[in-house]
Amino acid sequence: MNGLGWRGIGIVVGSDIVEAETFDEAAALADGPLAAGAGRSFFLAPWWWRTMEAGGLAAGARVRFLAYREAGTAVCLLALGEAGGRIEGLTGPYTCLYQPLFAGTLDAAAIRRAAAALGGWLRRYAVIRFDALDAEAAWLDPFLAGMQHGGLRALRFDHFGNWHEPVAGRDWEGYLRGRSGSLREMIRRKTRRNAGVNLRIVTGGDALEGAITGYEDVYARSWKVPEPFPLFNGRMMREAAGAGALRLGLLESGGELIAAQIWIVANSSALLVKLAHDEAFKPLSPGTVLTARMIRHLIDEEQVRELDFGRGDDPYKALWTTARRQRIGVVLANPWQPAGAMAMMRHVAGRLRRRLGQ
Repeated sequence: MNGLGWRGIGIVVGSDIVEAETFDEAAALADGPLAAGAGRSFFLAPWWWRTMEAGGLAAGARVRFLAYREAGTAVCLLALGEAGGRIEGLTGPYTCLYQPLFAGTLDAAAIRRAAAALGGWLRRYAVIRFDALDAEAAWLDPFLAGMQHGGLRALRFDHFGNWHEPVAGRDWEGYLRGRSGSLREMIRRKTRRNAGVNLRIVTGGDALEGAITGYEDVYARSWKVPEPFPLFNGRMMREAAGAGALRLGLLESGGELIAAQIWIVANSSALLVKLAHDEAFKPLSPGTVLTARMIRHLIDEEQVRELDFGRGDDPYKALWTTARRQRIGVVLANPWQPAGAMAMMRHVAGRLRRRLGQ
């Protein structure tokens, strides 16, 4: 099957919206106008959606997909999760960027048409939530305008900060010169003193399962709270390895694993997804040492153009990066349903309280 292939098609609404409950992974990136769009972000790749479906959803939730078609061809796809009569974008605490999947040639007018049709379908729900959105994305305004034309009202909110660093044209030494003097000195001091600390980077193959077990072990020994979705990381690493995107950094001392980091490399960008270290080895600064060694590898050996530190404004991220961009969320409310009207009222009241509190 070419293009987007559907397995278990649900219903056809009119002639422009197709609803499906499973994604035909074998045909997802085959020939078709959506293929170019899927290459823009690994968060739009089928391996990421498979990971979400297998390990990133709450009990009782299910994946659903809506496709908008023009002239019988799918040109816009929404990946959704539904549970308890509520529906939202297919995102979770590990998602750093979400957007609809658009055909590569879709312009603003076509995006509005697609969103209007999708909004007309979605307004059966009182409230729909999308988060992890790029506040500056060119598609966002026409998409929300189309949703409004379809009968929904868009209520924006700040979601999280995303710290990142452009590194194109710089080597490790050039990158290091842009860091604070205290961080540079710590890296140099710890690197000199910890000559017996070794870095291993696993990308797949026979070493993968043992490396995943090692990551889970060091995570359990770290300061981190238990994962809300304990099956997610293992599935993500296996899927990312299959896609050639995994860089699992393991720092070892005396044959013992003391720190681990999961990086995803795609489209010349390296995203730090998860990190952990054993607090028993704190004098070695294993987290700092591993971050430095991974970044050096990613810049000098893989020539990535951007370092991305993912979700949130954790203070350590400003040591390694200098740029911050805002990710936002949008609540789409149907004002003709009581729960939708209440969502709009709560949003307005919250904005008023924030203004009065300034």
